[in-house]
Amino acid sequence: MPSGPRDDPGGDDPVLIAERDHLRSSREFLRLMRENVLSLRALGADRVSEEYLKADLHRRAEALIDLPDTPLFFGLLDYAVWPDDAGEAGPGAEFHIGRRHVHDPDGRPAVIDWRAPVSRPFYRASQTDPMDLTRRRRFGFDGGALTAFEDETFGGGPAERRYESRLLIDEIERPRSGPMRDIVATIQPEQDDIVRADAMTTVCVQGAPGTGKTAVGLHRVAYLLYAHKEQVTRRGVVVIGPNRAFLSYIRNVLPALGELDVSQTTIGDLVATTPVRGTDTDAVGVIKGDARMAEVLRRALWAQLREPEHALVVVRGSRRWRVSAYELGELISELTQRRVRYGAGRELFAHRIAHAVLTQIETAGEATDDRTHDAVRRSAAVRAMVDALWPKMDPKKLVYLLLSSPDALKRFGDGLLDRGEREALAWDPVPRSPGSVKWTSADQVLLDESRDLIERTTSLAHVVVDEAQDLSAMEARAIGRRCSTGAATVLGDLAQGTTPWAATSWETMLTHLGKAGASVRELSTGYRVPRQILDFASRLLPSIAPGLRSAASLREDPASLRIVEVSGSVPDRVADAAAEALSGAGSVAVICADAQVPELSGALESASLEFSVLDGGVSGSRLMLVPVTLAKGLEYDHVILAEPSLIATGETYGLRRLYVALTRAVSRLTVIHAEPLPDALRFVQ
Repeated sequence: MPSGPRDDPGGDDPVLIAERDHLRSSREFLRLMRENVLSLRALGADRVSEEYLKADLHRRAEALIDLPDTPLFFGLLDYAVWPDDAGEAGPGAEFHIGRRHVHDPDGRPAVIDWRAPVSRPFYRASQTDPMDLTRRRRFGFDGGALTAFEDETFGGGPAERRYESRLLIDEIERPRSGPMRDIVATIQPEQDDIVRADAMTTVCVQGAPGTGKTAVGLHRVAYLLYAHKEQVTRRGVVVIGPNRAFLSYIRNVLPALGELDVSQTTIGDLVATTPVRGTDTDAVGVIKGDARMAEVLRRALWAQLREPEHALVVVRGSRRWRVSAYELGELISELTQRRVRYGAGRELFAHRIAHAVLTQIETAGEATDDRTHDAVRRSAAVRAMVDALWPKMDPKKLVYLLLSSPDALKRFGDGLLDRGEREALAWDPVPRSPGSVKWTSADQVLLDESRDLIERTTSLAHVVVDEAQDLSAMEARAIGRRCSTGAATVLGDLAQGTTPWAATSWETMLTHLGKAGASVRELSTGYRVPRQILDFASRLLPSIAPGLRSAASLREDPASLRIVEVSGSVPDRVADAAAEALSGAGSVAVICADAQVPELSGALESASLEFSVLDGGVSGSRLMLVPVTLAKGLEYDHVILAEPSLIATGETYGLRRLYVALTRAVSRLTVIHAEPLPDALRFVQ
């Protein structure tokens, strides 16, 4: 049975006194753990080994730094019996659950890591399935100070409906400023299922705004680094976000959980090998991002092979060894049928020629060894024949060969690209050489595809990709190559697709990723965004994503949505609303059409408000002016949305961008407009 939250304004509650003592002890134990790591000497067999050991000890020490404003534990579990997952039985079965493992000098656990199996009932236990618990306790904190607790007991009474914890709701609603926080204290059962999914399982999460899909993806990384540390650390893990502003927003989540070595990047930076100096029209970008381009590039690459016209003659001493044109052709045919990478095939071709020559030498009675093989393979005659029949290629040369020649596009795009598409792709004027090309973002993905056709891309253990609905098919292929022998966590919302090539089906996207058949799970409960805001934004869904259902919010706040129609200056009214919002707690954002940024910036300056314009990073300012094209994935306590009609009609994919802007608020949304609202948003009381 649940009990309400108990706080302790007088400071004499015996439970809170005991728990505060445990918190102080745990912080001291954590300090001792770090000091112990810092006292260790890096003793290696050589200087290089010592440097690696020093770096490892440094990382371990960094992961043990105490964050005084962050609760070290947030819950407590009482088990009816000692759990099998907790190791050797001890006195009692009570465990404090927190962000990291902490033990006393004798090795006894003071805090259990939230990722440990014994911690799972904190997120999953219910009155119908208590998972051997007799009690679950949640703690309330103000910064790093423990202020309250709330107990839920199990057994001894009838099963109840799902218990709604007041402390859990308070934590979800707590105002925020700056980068995103972790959610370890508030993970819900459906989120926990995804976080703890098997390491080799690819999971796609369709999540409406406020359902926590980004946080789930990041906590899944932290879980994998705990449960499968050796495998994941050895092969690597990467988090891919839509832009650098988003990466800056999420940058603190994994470090707060003790994970410091996870690479975070954008798809552009992931595939970049040359500066982006050019741009494509949307029409050209759509063609370059289409999966058909992979086959066009493959055809263009393998068409570089040549039929042998004459025999190869290798001279060694006084002897000449001959490999006929027919035999050379057979070697090429055998290798192409094996579907090896182009670069590997070129290397193997040289080895096959050398083997054919050595077979003749041995038949003639001469002894051979590996040195003979290498000498023949490296001989001028063999190298010249390989270069003539299996020319060396690089990605820039291949893409240049294709896009600089209408004839090449016609030949290799036959049956794949129509005439209009080929004409759109062909460069005009043609750059003089691959080195003079002003490569575009879409070209970078073509270069990455070409690179993989030539040499296999190394696979990581796990890839997390957020806002995946905005990926082109070729971008999905680029990511898929990097988890071809691993797994992926794919996060997104089809309703928020704002690129010309945005996905309309997760099944199709997963096929391009190389993970066809992966499960698609839906997060449909909004935890951060009040129902009034979600319902208002969801009026756009029939227009932008007819097949998606709207999310149901856990929270309800009649005061969360305010729609203000003005007859005068919208910028001045926005500045007044921003000043009013700053008198409260939490972060504030003014979101507007990109073209409106200069005008609103001037209005905020005239009102003497301190603010920053979001331009790729996250500032420490409480008030941010956010162009709508950078708003995706971000959250603010109070959002002031300026002139929705300018977003709906003035931006590419305007209604989708408007949906994104409307769902960035987690406490308050103020919509200020002079122009009529889009039809779907009218007549809202």
